[in-house]
Amino acid sequence: MLIADPFLKDNHFTRSVVYLCNHDKEGSFGFSLNKRFEFNLNELVEHIQILDIPVYVGGPVGNDALHFLHQYSTITDAQKIKDGLYWGGNFNDVVSLLQSGAYDINKIKFFVGYSGWGANQLQEEMNEKSWLIAEADSKIIFETSCELVWKESVKKLGKDYREIINYPIDPQLN
Repeated sequence: MLIADPFLKDNHFTRSVVYLCNHDKEGSFGFSLNKRFEFNLNELVEHIQILDIPVYVGGPVGNDALHFLHQYSTITDAQKIKDGLYWGGNFNDVVSLLQSGAYDINKIKFFVGYSGWGANQLQEEMNEKSWLIAEADSKIIFETSCELVWKESVKKLGKDYREIINYPIDPQLN
């Protein structure tokens, strides 16, 4: 997981936590975990009857596409990211399973858009100390409320980082 430095002033990533799905010489992509989208899933996808399934802003790239992370190896065409964590798959299967009650909504997270970096771009941001790195945690991805994702992710870094939780977004206003 990429945890935004407390003073990162990029509007898209202020106090964000990005689950990084892929990072290689060609670039990187992932999903911001703690930016709630203005609409729920049933407001974006016509044939979904279930109310209150939240959608998140995955990042500033490709905002015309819906993505999802989940914990189900049985979703057709899902891409395994690591044990117990998958990206995408057959959306119609997911909708059918959600509506039938067969899947737990707390094990699926939907996103509009994604966070993407070109070759070496993320490394440059890392060199600028824009991001902290933490091991991925399913509890933070799927179970932690939006408002607490950044703070809980920072806490996972250990006691040396806990003080930054209370830093103001703009220290000049302090």
